Amino acid sequence: MDKWAELRTAYQVAKLGTVSAAADMLGFHRATVNRHIDVLEAELGGRLFIRHARGYALTELGEDVLRVAKKTEELIDDLAGRAQGAKTQIEGEIKLTILAPFAGLLMEALASFRASNPNCLVHIDASEDLARLEYGEAHIALRAGGKPDHPDYVVSSFGRVGFNLYTHDSYIRRYGLPKDASDFDGHHFVVPDAREGRLPYLPWINDHVRPDMVALSSRRAEVNRAAINAGIGMGFLGDHEAQPRDGFHRVLPPNKAWTAPLWLVTHVDLHRTEKVQAMLGSIKSARQA
Repeated sequence: MDKWAELRTAYQVAKLGTVSAAADMLGFHRATVNRHIDVLEAELGGRLFIRHARGYALTELGEDVLRVAKKTEELIDDLAGRAQGAKTQIEGEIKLTILAPFAGLLMEALASFRASNPNCLVHIDASEDLARLEYGEAHIALRAGGKPDHPDYVVSSFGRVGFNLYTHDSYIRRYGLPKDASDFDGHHFVVPDAREGRLPYLPWINDHVRPDMVALSSRRAEVNRAAINAGIGMGFLGDHEAQPRDGFHRVLPPNKAWTAPLWLVTHVDLHRTEKVQAMLGSIKSARQA
């Protein structure tokens, strides 16, 4: 498809929301912008936008085009920056996706990256959803479990992380410390909402924690951590979260089933861009320190 000018125009309409704003940004007449959209829709065989009183909303096809155009713009901007050779700082936004319990593992690296690149916004999407890197939904993913095998992904090991059932001094003062897994009667738990997912301790919770034992449940890892800290119940935390903090106690012996390999994942198209390489360098340096 030889429609790069039209693709760029549609991208600006999608990003800015109106034809007028896109025309001003591109230096075009409104009629030119509308013509570019019509040509691109004819080429692709479908509508990119739904026109309404407040502007333009993307159709499903339009969402796909936006992702492609965004990735293309990033690659062109990166090429231009390398060609000029004078850009000393990275600008714009870099997006990372990660399971919430692992977010703390990246904070030192993000602080280092921001110190070197203060004009680059770091956006973290901490959720169970797997971002589709091939659609530009994230620049870098930190994933747990089996090694991703998508043919267009560049994958490197980030080591392993362990979890255990932890309780806090504030809980022990109220309810005592169980001797072992057979001594849970009368005790209370803080658990994630989702009983299925990629966290390695979820099968154990399903097997050992009855509904009447659950004191609090949330899909937000930070809420569960705060509840454990407040003594509402015992709950699973990453060793990297609990061990540096005062007052937390491991309830059960270490269990290999509660460890998970972590993987840094990028898409091959964006892997070598200056922005992604700078962030990967910060992450790997912090991990080795």
